[in-house]
Amino acid sequence: MARQRPDDPPPARPMLGRAGLLAQGLAALLALAVLAALAALASFERREALDNARDRAALVARTLEDHVTRTVESASLLLQTLGDGIAQQASAEPARLQPLLGRSLLSGLPFLRGAAVLDEHGTVLASSVAGEAGLRVDLRRLGPLPADGREALLPLLAGRSLADLASPARTPRAAGVGMLPLLRTVQFGGRRLLLVALVNPGALANFQQVALADGGGLAALAGLGGQLIAASDELPLQPGQRLQAHPVFDSWLPEREHGDYIGPGLLPGRQVVAFRASRSRPLVVMVEMAETAVLHAWYERLRWLGVIGLLALAAVAGGTAALLREMRAREQARHALDGAHEQVALRERELSVLLKSVQELIFRTDADGAITFVNARWAAISDESPSQARGRRFADLAAPADRQRTAELFRRDDRTSVRQTQICIPCRDGHPRHFLIAVVPLYVEGRIVGFAGSAMDVSERVASDQQLQHQLAFTGLLLEISPLPVSMFDTAGRYLMVNQAWEELVGHTREEVIGSPVGDFLSAGDPGAQARQDARLMAGGGRLRYEAQVRHRDGSRRDVVITQVPVPGEGGGTAGILCTLMDVSEFRDAERATREARDAAEEASRSKSEFVANISHELRTPLQAILGFSELGFVRGRDQPRLAAMFTDIHNSGQRMLALVNDLLDVSKIESAVGTFDLERCDLRTLVQAVLSELDPLLGQRRLRLDLRLPEEPLSAKVDPMRIHQAIRNVVANAIKFSPEGGTLQIEAVALTPEECRISVADRGPGIPPAELDAIFEAFVQSSQTKDGSGGTGLGLAIARKILEVHGGRITAENRVGGGAIFRMHLPLRVPGDSQLHTTY
Repeated sequence: MARQRPDDPPPARPMLGRAGLLAQGLAALLALAVLAALAALASFERREALDNARDRAALVARTLEDHVTRTVESASLLLQTLGDGIAQQASAEPARLQPLLGRSLLSGLPFLRGAAVLDEHGTVLASSVAGEAGLRVDLRRLGPLPADGREALLPLLAGRSLADLASPARTPRAAGVGMLPLLRTVQFGGRRLLLVALVNPGALANFQQVALADGGGLAALAGLGGQLIAASDELPLQPGQRLQAHPVFDSWLPEREHGDYIGPGLLPGRQVVAFRASRSRPLVVMVEMAETAVLHAWYERLRWLGVIGLLALAAVAGGTAALLREMRAREQARHALDGAHEQVALRERELSVLLKSVQELIFRTDADGAITFVNARWAAISDESPSQARGRRFADLAAPADRQRTAELFRRDDRTSVRQTQICIPCRDGHPRHFLIAVVPLYVEGRIVGFAGSAMDVSERVASDQQLQHQLAFTGLLLEISPLPVSMFDTAGRYLMVNQAWEELVGHTREEVIGSPVGDFLSAGDPGAQARQDARLMAGGGRLRYEAQVRHRDGSRRDVVITQVPVPGEGGGTAGILCTLMDVSEFRDAERATREARDAAEEASRSKSEFVANISHELRTPLQAILGFSELGFVRGRDQPRLAAMFTDIHNSGQRMLALVNDLLDVSKIESAVGTFDLERCDLRTLVQAVLSELDPLLGQRRLRLDLRLPEEPLSAKVDPMRIHQAIRNVVANAIKFSPEGGTLQIEAVALTPEECRISVADRGPGIPPAELDAIFEAFVQSSQTKDGSGGTGLGLAIARKILEVHGGRITAENRVGGGAIFRMHLPLRVPGDSQLHTTY
């Protein structure tokens, strides 16, 4: 190799040529791709931010609509309760109606300003607001009154109470204060009475403010006619104003009950708007968020994307420069490689040495097949050294059965260029080894002067082939003895293989079946169903499992579970489909029998519940007459003590009978599918206190001392407040009933874990026999200690257990040391992060 002299000029720097231009073009394309990706990412994040804002606005609108609807429905339920209470009165005198509007009626409804009963002339007969009884209200200011027995939610009126609607008004109206009247008319004693509930819009606005406290924005409640009723503090409009030219009223309502869009709203500029109309009242809730506020975080991320883009472009530029330097280095290396070719001749001797180290046997023979050269691999198959192998013949090394075939490789009259065969050569360890020998004749002037060849050890492959054959035979035997019918068919839908169990199922031999179309022997339904399932498996791959009916050899139809998998073929394709059948006829027959028995049991249970409900409703009608006439007899018989005592007994018996009927109705409602449980977040301490306030007269009659222990932290659970109130009341009333006069009643509520709380009620009564601790929660079952008639109907604890079980809780009872019993009610607490407000079962 020529060397460069010191006085020679340095070699010219190689030019990059086409490769360099291609690299620069690719770098430019990569930079454009980075910019396009960043732009696409920015556009995606902007769209994602707006979509998230629309979803959140729609969710808040749905929450606010649900709250507004439930608020009005609660007021409606109050009017229905008030109407039922009036129907039970002897007359519509104010003295009889005023107790119905006591503090307990509105204790759980803080969103009401008040409730009142008016006659058809507008005179207030009774009111929950002190001082309004006898007030004369101008009914024309309320608006059109509903028909008898119907309700109407009227538009927003200015004022705080009915006193603001009097003529003249007794109190001055406060600016910005309004009320939402809910009216209901009833007929009583030939008179038309008007029941009025005044909903406080301020309570609805407060809830809107709380709902939007975390995410910003504003909310507004309006009538379907566009009158503003309540709004969050961010809206500079007064309740009662008309919302002019708002898209919700101009373009959406009343065709759409809910929706969202981005455009004009209540405030200037583009807004993310979502609205939802009430499902039962003429109200609509609107939630708006400023588009600029929604995209504020996106603008911040946009700046970071710009920085990332600059860094990416700098990285592309640096990578391109490095690539160009590498290409120049490669060009220099190519020039150096040309000089290295001159040294190839010097490596021939090294190649000879390399042949000796090759793991395959490489040899050369003369024209008669005698070995003249062999590499070091010879020592692995013989006890001789390579030098001792010279003169040996390959035919003498082969096993006796392969010697003739080995000698054929070295025939001089055969002009085949490459000759191959596989032979077995016994090795020095006594184990036979298999070699694949390839021989090429060497010619000089057209005459064979010798042979060159190689021998590759294929012993492992031969052993694998033998093992594979054993495995195939074993698999075939498994298929034959398998109790499941197994078949295989090709992609054209023709049978390739069936086992013995398949033959027994169909009643045909495999000679009759193989080559026939799939379905000719098994199909008992749609002939094209099998083909559709096969096409589905071929298209989707994987594993297919479905049920079908097939014909048995006796002509009957059998329910089978068909399992199919594709069989891989050459080149990654599918060679066919393997199919197994499992007879499930007996299982399906048992399943149908079980389903029929279950349906019969459910029908019997439903009939029982309907019978109990119907007979209970039928009993209440005569009971109301008995109670009414007994009260009338008691009033008229005050001057005759004996007659008054008789009517008192009749009235007490009727009351007990009415309590039994009401308990029966509660049981039937809880057991039937018609009964509903409205779940909402509630503090259980408030329910316990409400029950004790209601039962305070009973505590006073029996001169019982109350030991109440409630935690300072709220016991927040998702329950039906009315049902849980009923369950707690039944247990506490039971404890009061069996506590000795002057005793102590202990009530405790505690959170056992973050997921569960317990309410305990303990008394010092006669206790419960141990054998009856579980039975007392069954319907109509009372403890043997209370068979004196003081035990009631035997349904109170049964109703309490059913209510707690529906809520996922439980109730237990046990005796106390020293006398008495203790009842423990366990309820699941609200899971943290649960945002669902209302659930109906």
